[in-house]
Amino acid sequence: MAVPTMDTLSLGKSAPRCVSITTKIILHSILNPLLKIQWFAFLFSFIDAILAVYFRTICKLSSCTVVMDDEQTSMHFWAPKRRDPRKPNLLMIHGYGGDSKWQFMYQAGPLSQSFNLYAPDLVFFGKSYSTRPDRTTAFQAKCVAQGMEQLGVGRYSVYSISYGGYVAYSMAEMNPESVEKMVIVSSGIALTEEQKAEHLGKLEKDVVDLLVPQKAEDLRLLLNLSIHKYDRFKGYPDIFLQGFIDALGQRNRKEKKELIEHLMAKKPDDNLSIIPQETLLVWGDSDKVFPLVFGQQLQRHLGSKAKLKILKDTGHASNMESAHLLNDCMKEFLLSKSYFSKEN
Repeated sequence: MAVPTMDTLSLGKSAPRCVSITTKIILHSILNPLLKIQWFAFLFSFIDAILAVYFRTICKLSSCTVVMDDEQTSMHFWAPKRRDPRKPNLLMIHGYGGDSKWQFMYQAGPLSQSFNLYAPDLVFFGKSYSTRPDRTTAFQAKCVAQGMEQLGVGRYSVYSISYGGYVAYSMAEMNPESVEKMVIVSSGIALTEEQKAEHLGKLEKDVVDLLVPQKAEDLRLLLNLSIHKYDRFKGYPDIFLQGFIDALGQRNRKEKKELIEHLMAKKPDDNLSIIPQETLLVWGDSDKVFPLVFGQQLQRHLGSKAKLKILKDTGHASNMESAHLLNDCMKEFLLSKSYFSKEN
């Protein structure tokens, strides 16, 4: 029988160790990226939960779901736990880029001090859903109006931003007896067909891919287009942005795309109605999504019942980067009984 040498003994001990180290390296290289993705997705899910707590505690809002008369559509609302009769009612309609919690995180707290706030998640955003095939902004408007009616709110002003502006405009047309005043922020309601084609041609990506991003690079481009003062996510790796998409951007992707596709395919109304409500238009002077010229155009269309407030050094997402200024503009307009008689 052969006698083991020191070399064979060393080899016998080190071989399993080498295999173990190699296995760990392989597993680490495979699992580490996956763990990072899961971690960032978990992080954004956690922030989403924290925002819900913030809305409930600081903003004193409760979460509720309203089922529409068609019984095919449900709309989630944030509404006051207790309505204060001394405060006016304010409906806030979000745009793309998240549900009402994410879009109004910097505004809900301060505004809740002066208003009874109502913040729905539009259909296919947040917890709102419908089995109906309707993808029009008019359908969204009907759902929001019916939700407010079921919540027992008869009169209210409306604040809307971007895509939400289209919905709010339809509400003002359909429910003039309910909508008191309008605040429209950075919305391309009055674009002509030629302007729309020219503007879309300047974008580096398909508008659907931008507004419903699947990749981190598309979300980064959307943020760069929306935010002017600074890039909040500059230096953050793509895996961080991908975590946001994975956590919050996967629900109802198909339907969200269809909403945008319908809006883009619809020809602008050459006979756009002039809504009767007093309207405050708020625009960032550096808006790249809907440049200031579109706000000036909408003001001319609405005439003497509309005023345009320009926020300096601000892009499209004024609700994020100039929330304090936007809140001040809104409160001055909505709480004043003689705003249009003053020089602003």
